[in-house]
Amino acid sequence: MNKMKVLQLLSRVWNGSNRSNRLAGKEAEQKMTSILRNKFPKANLIEVSDVSDGCGAIFEINVIAPEFKGLNTIKQHRLINEALKEEIKDMHGVRIYTAVPES
Repeated sequence: MNKMKVLQLLSRVWNGSNRSNRLAGKEAEQKMTSILRNKFPKANLIEVSDVSDGCGAIFEINVIAPEFKGLNTIKQHRLINEALKEEIKDMHGVRIYTAVPES
């Protein structure tokens, strides 16, 4: 096989795996958003973003919810971690941002 054919084959394999990874990342975003909406039904904002270029390894989670009122940041983040404990097991990293809505 010549060099050009090898590069084309590798390109097809790489692009195919990137597409499936992006799909997995989007599905994970949707699943985690659903879990958080169930856990925090009064939330003003719930955003889950795959920040690992679509591979589903690192996520950023933003939640603004009245359920956090009176809780420090650590306790707020623990609630997120508890809700997503199964999903977090498969991640390389997660960034969590929480807040109480302004009155």
